[in-house]
Amino acid sequence: MTRHLENPMHRTPVRAALAAALLVPLVAACGGGADKKDTTSSTTLTVLAAASLTDVFKQAGAAYEKAHPGTTVKFSFAGSQELASQVRQGVPADALVTADTTTMDGLKSDTDKPAVIAKNRLTIATAQGNPKGVKGLSDLSRSDLKVVLAAPEVPVGRYSKKVLDQQHVSLKPVSQEPNVRAVLSKVSLGEADAGIVYLTDAAAAKGKVTTVTVPDAQNAVASYPAATLKSSKHTKDAADFVKWLGSDEAQKLLRAAGFQQP
Repeated sequence: MTRHLENPMHRTPVRAALAAALLVPLVAACGGGADKKDTTSSTTLTVLAAASLTDVFKQAGAAYEKAHPGTTVKFSFAGSQELASQVRQGVPADALVTADTTTMDGLKSDTDKPAVIAKNRLTIATAQGNPKGVKGLSDLSRSDLKVVLAAPEVPVGRYSKKVLDQQHVSLKPVSQEPNVRAVLSKVSLGEADAGIVYLTDAAAAKGKVTTVTVPDAQNAVASYPAATLKSSKHTKDAADFVKWLGSDEAQKLLRAAGFQQP
């Protein structure tokens, strides 16, 4: 019986097709990941910051993110005393910036060594145009004025009390607010005739309030310390951010916003 030999040329395409078909799922299972782009690891830093830093820190956060791809900075703004309470309660965060050293000093067991990144001073904010003719701290005791201050446990409230006491000015505020932005809001909305705020906050409300200068001899200097929190899950990144706040780039933004050198 004669055997017909299969032509190898006829066999090759069939086997090649079969091999290709078997290879497809193997490639999908073993090498499919190669087609996916590598994802860059990202870090989100949560920074608790004094309310008076609201505007400048939004700019600083954007600048930092641009210079540090993969890092997102989220801020939580409030009065320093509120921030301290959050730290003690264990609210997840990575860094803290307060408007006074007293508050920061009270959190030594929760923070690493702080560094002062900026300073500020006080001013009197009045309704736009200063219709009541406020000329200085002594005028705030006038009976025809509605004056609003920050609560005494708030840094700006504590500074305000200090300068008023030194000038022997006694007054009963119509309200005591939880942070400097709340004081500013009361004045700008016409709910108060005057209030004591930081220079930087008054500058941020230009066109909404008028300021009355408090002479340096009667003024108080507010220091802003920054520190990483020991509970941070991103210790190195948090430390890098706090260090960056003292850099030329960050300091330029702070100066432009009216803050003074540390």
